[in-house]
Amino acid sequence: MSLNATTVKIQMEDGKEILISTGKLARQADGAVTVQCGNCILLATVCASKEPKPGQSFFPLSVDYQEKMASAGKIPGSFFKREGRINDYEILISRLVDRALRPLFPEDYLCDVQIQVTLISSDPEVMPDALACLAASAALAVSTIPIQEIISEVRIARINGNYVINPTRSELATADMDFIIGATSKNIMMVEGEAKECLEADVITAIELAHKAIRIQVQAQEELRKTLAITPRSYTAGNTDENLESMVNAFAADKMLEIARSRSTKADRSDAFKALETALVEHLGEAITDENKSLVKTYFGNLQYDVVRNMILEERVRLDGRKLDEVRPLHMEIDFLPSPHGSALFTRGETQSLTTVTLGTSQDELLIENAASSNYEKFILHYNFPGFSTGEVKPNRGPGRREVGHGNLAKRSLAQMMPSNDYPYTVRVVSDILESNGSSSMATVCAGSLALMDAGVPLPKHVSGVAMGLISRSTDKKFAILTDILGDEDHLGDMDFKVTGTKDGICGIQMDIKVDGLSMEIMSQALEQAKQGRLHILDAMYACTPAHRTEPKPHAPRIEQIVIDREFIGAVIGPGGKIIQEIQRETNTTITIEEVDETGVVKIFSSNKESIEKAMNWVKGIVAVPEIGQEYDSVVKGIKEFGAFVEFLPGKQGLLHISEISWSRLNSLDGVLKEGDKIRIKLIGTDPKTGKFRLSHKVLLPKPEGYVEREERKPNKPTE
Repeated sequence: MSLNATTVKIQMEDGKEILISTGKLARQADGAVTVQCGNCILLATVCASKEPKPGQSFFPLSVDYQEKMASAGKIPGSFFKREGRINDYEILISRLVDRALRPLFPEDYLCDVQIQVTLISSDPEVMPDALACLAASAALAVSTIPIQEIISEVRIARINGNYVINPTRSELATADMDFIIGATSKNIMMVEGEAKECLEADVITAIELAHKAIRIQVQAQEELRKTLAITPRSYTAGNTDENLESMVNAFAADKMLEIARSRSTKADRSDAFKALETALVEHLGEAITDENKSLVKTYFGNLQYDVVRNMILEERVRLDGRKLDEVRPLHMEIDFLPSPHGSALFTRGETQSLTTVTLGTSQDELLIENAASSNYEKFILHYNFPGFSTGEVKPNRGPGRREVGHGNLAKRSLAQMMPSNDYPYTVRVVSDILESNGSSSMATVCAGSLALMDAGVPLPKHVSGVAMGLISRSTDKKFAILTDILGDEDHLGDMDFKVTGTKDGICGIQMDIKVDGLSMEIMSQALEQAKQGRLHILDAMYACTPAHRTEPKPHAPRIEQIVIDREFIGAVIGPGGKIIQEIQRETNTTITIEEVDETGVVKIFSSNKESIEKAMNWVKGIVAVPEIGQEYDSVVKGIKEFGAFVEFLPGKQGLLHISEISWSRLNSLDGVLKEGDKIRIKLIGTDPKTGKFRLSHKVLLPKPEGYVEREERKPNKPTE
């Protein structure tokens, strides 16, 4: 048996080579390909049901990206030693693929489609995320599943002023722009990424260059599809009833426009639309049959889509009465909660985020593992979206893909202003959405920036964010760009375009297109309008708090650090950790030691300043080098007939001879010293033979009048 693959080669302008192969693996799937770049190999499969489920009213697409640990020669670290549910990193890549592919399917195609992309061979220098969309699209291209267009994604980064397509992991480490762009050969469909305050013009340049590379990848997929002579399968479209649709429109159109013009709140508007739908059903009466019952809801939704969009396009006014470029009313407070280390309440219209900041130690860092690498992160952001934020009854089953994606966008944006790795704290930001009517992720960015400032984290500038929307009409090319979109405007619109940044540039972008692409003209206008909205919000944020606290709040933990020679690390830790555990226990602190080059960095963590100072002095004592002539406070550790053993620095003891305690002759130490006594001593020398410390207390006392020094005994000369 011979298994032969059909392969096409993609030769990029920078010399990188990508291979797409099909026909050898997973042959029972509707479509299956491998995509290889370097040693990185992805297997993508796609399967679709032949018929939609009865009563299906939406397109059920599922996309999963997963990394096999064997791809990098690793065994999973879980208890079961096998891959389990996909992690946050895999979820984020799954979302990148899903968001780009979803608009490519026909609107009336309602069959279940499942796409799985698996990393089966890892290359430490090749980033698999952008390749995952290429693999998924290619799997669709070699299948008979109906798609309207072929798509691909590339990563584009700016490194030392030069734009690089699909940079290596090492190259990406020095980039100041990092975007993933998804597009067909004609139009941009998806943008996501981060930047260190880039300009709007820089974004346009990056998109145009990325689109050029995408066209090459799309062409290769088209060649493969043509070689295989793929013919799309026929499918059963949903039922239609033109007469019923006319009846729905005749009854509800004017009433729906009246509701859209009412400028009511989200809840009132939703109730009004539901009441209208109920009245519509009553009006239609016997015209509604078991066969067309689901169509009523569909036609009502289609009518709402058209009425609201046409109102915005023709009247240039929005559901809540705002102008197209107007931001909703703002309210913000910092130091909102007494116990967290930092907190902020940010409200924009009917969207509200209560965000907290917690400061921790290096022991609180988050381990991020994937096939290619394992890294610890000092900046963590979690986003929560409970059901009550939209007035819904919803089971609380932990974060889903939406929460992971929104949190990641906010994190990447705020991370651009976070201090360097020298900053000793691990920082966790938690955004709890208490109310939502559009753009809760952007509220998280704003609230997160305020809360970080409140916690004393040294952000040089505030970061804000705004979500842009688009209403367009293909018949007359008319469009409207909306600033700070509502939930309904997101649902009924053609674009969700989130832009974050400082007063000096863009920090993050996430854009999803629901129609057939986006022109550069609209993109440029949307970016400029987003800039004005971002600056408007920033003005209010600076009015709330112009800069970060100069130091953490009194109840917040402090971190002090001391750099020691590497040779002293063992002395601070002690055998089996005995010394460092004792210091932590006695001072009520948390201490970490990290070896950096030829030094040891000791970090001491506590909310009590005195505790930190005590622990700091303890460590300094351990690493201190005793100096002859210096005075020290010591503690008696043992009593002998010839003197006392005292500890004058942590871990350093010496003999305080009985003759060095007092100017008077002592026959015994009874009643003079005992274990635990504190006594001031002076280091007067070391024994030349043993190196032991010679200590004295009497030299610190006034010498009695008439005291005669005894001559030191000279060693006997050897006889000749």
